[in-house]
Amino acid sequence: MQSSQHHIIQSVSHWLARGDSVWLCTILKTWGSSPRPIGAMMACTLDGEMAGSISGGCIEEDFLEQLRDGSLKARYDENGHPFVVHYGVSAEEQARLKLPCGGQLHVLLEYLTPDKNQAMFGQLLAALDAHQKVSRQVMLSNGEISLLDQASDDAVLIDDQVMKHSLSPRYKLLLLGAGDVARVVAELALTLDYEVTLCDPRPGYLDNWPVSGVQLTADLPDDVVRDQFSDPYSGIIALAHDPRVDDMALMEALKTPAFYIGAMGSDRTSANRRDRLPELGLSESEINRLYAPIGIKIGSKTPAEIAISIMAEVTSVRHAIQPAK
Repeated sequence: MQSSQHHIIQSVSHWLARGDSVWLCTILKTWGSSPRPIGAMMACTLDGEMAGSISGGCIEEDFLEQLRDGSLKARYDENGHPFVVHYGVSAEEQARLKLPCGGQLHVLLEYLTPDKNQAMFGQLLAALDAHQKVSRQVMLSNGEISLLDQASDDAVLIDDQVMKHSLSPRYKLLLLGAGDVARVVAELALTLDYEVTLCDPRPGYLDNWPVSGVQLTADLPDDVVRDQFSDPYSGIIALAHDPRVDDMALMEALKTPAFYIGAMGSDRTSANRRDRLPELGLSESEINRLYAPIGIKIGSKTPAEIAISIMAEVTSVRHAIQPAK
């Protein structure tokens, strides 16, 4: 699993709070084939606890070796400020690190200590927990970090003096209806590092829910959407096959900036739903935001296959890729 920025900041904040120093690595530039994008991060304690990644594993191995032999700390001690490591600049290094053909990475390494950095990472985590997109600004001359309330569309902006790194909160999904498809969707979504909430107000439906790590609520679906899932980092997936549950959530969700809103059902069920939604006060443009029938067409029949098609569509929409229908 590729850990989200939110998860990595959470890990760094936790490690600093318990008194550990941390190495934080951020990808600044890439050339050729690169398994991770600009802005991706990896964090590691001096004991080797890790969160996130900056490659498919090859650079991580090299990093841990330098951590063990002390060369990373020695390089930091030369000037006491962040430094940039260039990976894959020669054919020999690409072969040694097993980087993809032509791949190069520029990575900023920061050495974080509890006394200097704990408070700032607590602030960063609080902003992300509130589902706010923020930036951290790093002064390259001394490693001083500050929080910027507004984030750029660019993942990383850097010059000779400062790096600005945009951070996005963790994405979250609201599932409606405690059925077999919801169970597999929840399992896949947790693997993909979403926060997952399951809502089902029907008596007994949440009893014996088998997937741990999912927040359960029997509150009314429209209230749950309004209170917790009305921002661009939210997805709402109606799986109940019960208009009393699904439509109640959809009538609120389609008025929000949620990045994905979908409902399970056949072509006929979806057409009937679209006929009902105007009666709930929704405009044509709002109804057109609905993905229904839900999922990419892969000939899915079983709950697991349907869940795969749903999460494939959610992923494509999240990354602004037009899904094949």
